[in-house]
Amino acid sequence: MKRVLITGYKASELGIFSLKHPGIAIIKKAIKKRLLSLVDEGLEWAIVSGQWGVELWAAEAALELREDYPQLQLAVITPFLQQEEKWSDEKKELYSGIMQRADYVNSVTKTAYDGPWQFREKNKFLLRNSDGILLLYDEEKEGSPKFIKEQALKLAERTDYRLLTITADDLQNIVEEEQTEF
Repeated sequence: MKRVLITGYKASELGIFSLKHPGIAIIKKAIKKRLLSLVDEGLEWAIVSGQWGVELWAAEAALELREDYPQLQLAVITPFLQQEEKWSDEKKELYSGIMQRADYVNSVTKTAYDGPWQFREKNKFLLRNSDGILLLYDEEKEGSPKFIKEQALKLAERTDYRLLTITADDLQNIVEEEQTEF
């Protein structure tokens, strides 16, 4: 797998409303762990659409890994222009920093938000232009990732598209590992 799409819940779906929430570090650690094993298999691109939540934390994780694995590149392909327009200044600053450090930045539709169709088009485009998906998702907590998961499963049925997940159990294991380290 050369190109992995990374996605999952929006921050609000996880009850995360602060950039200092301790859960963010756990999520980033889980993503880094999975990305490292994929880099060992030849991964070249981490791809996100830059939504506030798992995707931006994944982008941060990829950029941090890039320090030791310069072959890992980050692509941010947004569904529409100015998706951060209504975000807080703190979130905009984080987003801007990621966008500046990304190796590739583009937008699926070349307009500002126009409707939910842009999210559907983004999903189709990103699935078509990746070899697999790394999805932070818990079957017991439905949310926005459900839609792209369904599309990825259909794609995997007819091609060699890979569906990798990070579950609530994976996150709990990281919390327990960190507790035993102290």
